[in-house]
Amino acid sequence: MRSGVIAQKLGMTRIFTDAGVHVPVTVLKVDRCEVVAHRTKEKNGYTALQVGVGLAKVKNVAKAERGHFAIAKVEPKQKVAEFRVDDQDLIPVGAEITVDHFVVGQFVDVTGTTTGKGFAGGMKRWNFGGLRATHGVSISHRSIGSTGGRQDPGKTFKNKKMPGHMGVERVTTQNLRVVQTDLNRGLILVEGAVPGVKGGYIYVRDAVKHPLPKDAPKPGAFRLKGDGAAKAEAPAAEVQENA
Repeated sequence: MRSGVIAQKLGMTRIFTDAGVHVPVTVLKVDRCEVVAHRTKEKNGYTALQVGVGLAKVKNVAKAERGHFAIAKVEPKQKVAEFRVDDQDLIPVGAEITVDHFVVGQFVDVTGTTTGKGFAGGMKRWNFGGLRATHGVSISHRSIGSTGGRQDPGKTFKNKKMPGHMGVERVTTQNLRVVQTDLNRGLILVEGAVPGVKGGYIYVRDAVKHPLPKDAPKPGAFRLKGDGAAKAEAPAAEVQENA
């Protein structure tokens, strides 16, 4: 199980195949996704990589967090997240994960926060049918109707679908195909729609319902500080040394 990356949603567009078929894609930008820390079984009880993207203003970062980033010798990050990995798939702290971490044609799972819709009625939020347009119904056509029983049970059950706040939920879309990657600009193009607003942060990781392609780099494609090219593999001994 490899690490994922944190990307920023830029929006949707389309690209054309050699056969002239257009493919709708979502453009995701990976901005200096660096490994900030390791989580190990000996110390934390599980194995994971903590990665961060973007640059945060130092004045907006707490002193404790600044020390955390200083240990990893990386600049303060705007967004930090953890990805569970296998012991042999640890990437050295301070390394920058590049977009060729994913190969064209592989499937990924994408997680984001959906667009907020504010307070919504039952028809918009739950696809209720509403009341009749005639036969005595007046100014209540979009009402949800009765919400409970009369004498028995005489109450509204918990978790009844009703009007309320809609959106701003963590949603995972599975099995999106990677159509193209741009290493120079740090872009990943995935087929289809991705949850979230433009500019929002998205978590991209290998699909759990599809096997990892044989040509996918392990433990991942990354660039160490001072290196011009990305490394596809790192010996286990080297990874543990840099941990």
